[in-house]
Amino acid sequence: MRGAGAGKVRVKSAKGRTAQSTRWLERQLNDPYVRRAKAEGWRSRAAFKLIELDEKFHFVKGSRAVVDLGVAPGGWAQVVRKLSPKAKVVGIDLLPTDPIHGVTLFQMDFMDDKAPALLTETLGDAPDLVISDMAANTVGHAQTDHLRTMGLVEAAAWFAVENLRKGGTFVAKVFAGGTDADLLAILKKHFTTIKHAKPPASRKGSVEWYVVAQGFKGRPEEQG
Repeated sequence: MRGAGAGKVRVKSAKGRTAQSTRWLERQLNDPYVRRAKAEGWRSRAAFKLIELDEKFHFVKGSRAVVDLGVAPGGWAQVVRKLSPKAKVVGIDLLPTDPIHGVTLFQMDFMDDKAPALLTETLGDAPDLVISDMAANTVGHAQTDHLRTMGLVEAAAWFAVENLRKGGTFVAKVFAGGTDADLLAILKKHFTTIKHAKPPASRKGSVEWYVVAQGFKGRPEEQG
């Protein structure tokens, strides 16, 4: 590696490293959010996305029971614990996640039939916040990747609808084009406000956006 103009780091190609991985490494080394995350003790730059979304929509502070879907490597759970230290937090991911103080972690597939009950039983109370940074593993076909990830988001939305406390919030990563019609219909039916946002920490070239659904209306027995 060598410096190049204005402190920008250039990465030399190396045997066994693809051009794509070289570009990724170069981007990481020059990303101010990556440097900030390391300096401030966050596990990933994604922590800043949740911080910035919360600064705009105010849903983390004061939360008491939180479910983090797609928790690895743990940046979002760290943010919740810092902004709302008394909150009980349960996280799930296919990938392993190093322990986080105050967070119960499960390494399993959220789409496993046993996962929703395991999360709610462990939480011991209805969540007032469900956050999802889940995305399906990519196969390189844009439409397929989009459909697979939106399937996960819709499953996360149904989990929120079936478990949230009245007045609660659901936050999830979606992709360019915003929220699919089916998912949007679910959210409009069950939440009072739905907003889309792309926090500054989300890379400009990324197709990701976030949907923030607030004011859960409650299940039928809680309405009226």
